[in-house]
Amino acid sequence: MAVKELSECRVLIVDDVKANVDMLVEALRGDYKLSVALGGEAALRAVEKSPPDLLLLDIVMPELDGYEVCRRLRADPATRDLPVMFLSSLEDVKDKAKGFELGANDYLTKPFEILEVKARVNSLLKAKAYADAVKAAQERDMTIAREIQLGLLPSDFGARSAGTAWDVHAVIEPARHVGGDLFEVLRLSEDRMVLAVGDVCGKGITAALFMAVAVTLLRTLARQCETPDEILRRLNDELAAQNPRGMFVTMACLDVRGSKVTCANAGHDTSLLVGSGSLRSVFPSTGTVLGMFPDQPYSSESVELAPRDTLVLSTDGVSEAANPDGALFGDERLHACFANGAGATAADSVERLMGSVRAFAAGAPQSDDITILALRRRS
Repeated sequence: MAVKELSECRVLIVDDVKANVDMLVEALRGDYKLSVALGGEAALRAVEKSPPDLLLLDIVMPELDGYEVCRRLRADPATRDLPVMFLSSLEDVKDKAKGFELGANDYLTKPFEILEVKARVNSLLKAKAYADAVKAAQERDMTIAREIQLGLLPSDFGARSAGTAWDVHAVIEPARHVGGDLFEVLRLSEDRMVLAVGDVCGKGITAALFMAVAVTLLRTLARQCETPDEILRRLNDELAAQNPRGMFVTMACLDVRGSKVTCANAGHDTSLLVGSGSLRSVFPSTGTVLGMFPDQPYSSESVELAPRDTLVLSTDGVSEAANPDGALFGDERLHACFANGAGATAADSVERLMGSVRAFAAGAPQSDDITILALRRRS
């Protein structure tokens, strides 16, 4: 784990009194990289342009005082963890308490001893450098975990549906590096495919591990079972047998043969069937979620798809995607996306819906994993 050299750390000194700035610059020169701001507004602009490793912040300044600068930094996710040390002539306990309540990491009253300032600066920068190194290592590990998880899912859809009357495509976008959504496309014989879309409760590493177990079991059981309801029944029993954390997964499992699609649904959202001039929800839940209770019954339903009909499956990350105002994408917008028909290919339909969700979200943070799968009958 590489830790940043302290000599490479940058300290931003914020004080409206030039004599105070000069004293600090002289004391810290040569040990760290230094920047200066002569007021609160200038400090915020400097941080936005290039975040430092530490802020030495005066409190009593005209226009925008140090308290407000600290409050704004802590309110912004980009600067929430930026170390702040107040250097102030305010020595009353209530003033210090206010500084720490606003999120300061340290507080030193003027006049101060330069040796003490240097020691505290050194301590804060060491902690910041170590925390940054740990975070970078975790980011690398999570990036690798994401690659491994996505590698578990199918990607060559053309090969899996080659020679059939079907065109299939899917995409998954975790809310974090890894997530609990899943999809599967299995070619089991010349005229049979098994498809699935699932959503594990929760997010992050725990959901990702449960997702990996569910996908592995699903692949094995799909080769052993003849119907989607039998696949889900046995998958539920396997997951429930060893599930100390009480995790569960919703899942829609499809069996595709000829022009008929048969589905068993374990607590998952309905699918959307887009036909020529028609649009309707199909395949509601026919059993409870998987993994909670053994010996649960599941049933299957079937529909015949005409040429150019498209079946769209998604997880609730689509309908529950939020915009900056907190409004949700919802089922109405999902249906409106296909009001004029599906895309010319399965990939077109997936990309259209994902594009609509992203446009609606308008950059708002993604709160849940998003998975979309489209199955289109070519002929």
